[in-house]
Amino acid sequence: MDVMAQERALLAALADGLPLEPRPFAALGERLGMTEAEVLEALRTLGERGVVRRFGVVVRHHELGYRANAMVVWDVPDDRVDATGRTLATAPGVTLCYRRPRRPPDWPYNLFCMIHGRDREAVLCAVERAAELAGLEDMPRAVLFSGRRFKQRGAVFGPTPSGEAAWTISTAAS
Repeated sequence: MDVMAQERALLAALADGLPLEPRPFAALGERLGMTEAEVLEALRTLGERGVVRRFGVVVRHHELGYRANAMVVWDVPDDRVDATGRTLATAPGVTLCYRRPRRPPDWPYNLFCMIHGRDREAVLCAVERAAELAGLEDMPRAVLFSGRRFKQRGAVFGPTPSGEAAWTISTAAS
């Protein structure tokens, strides 16, 4: 198999996600007639060439028993938001943390974090622990529980902003 055919086979195999095994790249390589080292080298090369833009994991929290999910939004003074966000990101239960601009007058929040839990009570407890850890107890906030789940996507092939074709690989883990 030539390099281009091998790369296409690798990308196609990744569309279904990585096998949930201790050495997923070795298992993938075995399916494709490649070694684990060859798979990793091919992915490194594809990344360097810009063919693969991102390689990440899509965790399906619901399937893992985490039925309550909330985006917690905070109104933090701008001079504290970066340091507070770094601390908040380390809190148990926080799976995502980022800063966004406020949209006054209706949206005063500038710090966002995602917390997943088995039920609403667990999420609310995690919110309180995170607030204490990050010194956010007295900051205005809103806890926005998910009401509907949308499909999470795996590998997608499409044009980059410059018009070139490239892969974005997000493998599902459930």
